Amino acid sequence: MYNYKIAVDTTEWDSFLKNNSKGSLLQSSDWAKIKETWDNERIGFYKDNQLVGVANVLIQPLPLGFSIFYIPRGPVIDFEDKELLKFVLVTLKKLAKKRHAIMVKFDPNLFISQNLIGQEMIQNSKTLEIIEELQTNKVHWTGLTKDMAENIQPRFQANIYKENFSLDQLSKSTRQAIRTARNKGLEVKFGGLDLLDEFSFLMKKTESRKHISLRGKDYYQKLLTTYPDHSFITLSYLDLPNRLKEVEQQLEKNLKIAQKFTDQTREGKVKDNQQERKRLEEEISFLKSRIDRGDSVVPLSGTLTIEFGKTSENLYAGMNEEFRHYQPAIPTWFETAQHSFERGAETHNMGGIENNLKGGLFNFKSKFNPTIEEFAGEFNYPTSSLYYLFNIAYKLRKKLRSRK
Repeated sequence: MYNYKIAVDTTEWDSFLKNNSKGSLLQSSDWAKIKETWDNERIGFYKDNQLVGVANVLIQPLPLGFSIFYIPRGPVIDFEDKELLKFVLVTLKKLAKKRHAIMVKFDPNLFISQNLIGQEMIQNSKTLEIIEELQTNKVHWTGLTKDMAENIQPRFQANIYKENFSLDQLSKSTRQAIRTARNKGLEVKFGGLDLLDEFSFLMKKTESRKHISLRGKDYYQKLLTTYPDHSFITLSYLDLPNRLKEVEQQLEKNLKIAQKFTDQTREGKVKDNQQERKRLEEEISFLKSRIDRGDSVVPLSGTLTIEFGKTSENLYAGMNEEFRHYQPAIPTWFETAQHSFERGAETHNMGGIENNLKGGLFNFKSKFNPTIEEFAGEFNYPTSSLYYLFNIAYKLRKKLRSRK
């Protein structure tokens, strides 16, 4: 016997999610606090008084009193249980009609494929069967979209599993980048609100570099205060005066070595010395220019991570482009993942990548030996006769926005 309940107790809700393989941060009871411009309903589905599914519904108001129901990374149910699935859909439709919702949009944790980079991509037959069952129940599948902008949540993500993560499991070039950054004086620290100003500064730098608009300081603060015990900022930084002193000592050593060269000294050795001297002199000039304008300890790269259950999500990341030659992003992301696992996470999600598995996001995130996870994507469940007209307008608006 199935029934449903609205506004399920948050402890019962979150406990269910944390013990469900399809549970997600975006379905947690606190996530609606982050999306405060949306209305929200927490709907629990019960069988014989036992919680068997949840749907944290975000409700977006539309003109003329209409709305849209959106369930990010949900609902969280056993999609192979056809009886439960039908009850959930019937319930969602009934509740959506009460709120004058034109449709219920959802993008659950259903994977088309999951594989490490280099492995053969094999489609999950169970997911394909679930898609067919949803379509049988008059749910519209938006399909295997090709562009990241076509979906609200990324359809592909790079997710590190703890057993696949260690320094030894990374490529030689990635290990070298981490060592080089450390040798150049880069240090990493972890914190929360105490690092918010520096993190926000890096995000502004990223906005400027990419010519995009990201979240503001207030939003990052809201994430940290909503999940106070399950969030952290990772910040890499450089002490410029200390680094300058080190480089000047290295240059002094370089010059002393050069003074000992003779006509018999190998040409390659002389050339290496000259190249090193040029690099050191350029870095000294760079550091002095920054110190002269008042910089001392400078943030180079940062990430903001939220934890939920045994998962951690690297939600935002920023970098100071002026210090790109220190390669701060690679060690910062490495330390973020390592810290997450040390705090008890089993997976560390680095977020979305390009659907064609090419481009900057994929190339960078692939350095950390992630599993590439392909979601089935979005489903639309019409709950109004206006759905078809609205969906045409919705697609057109999305297409126009993606061109900007």
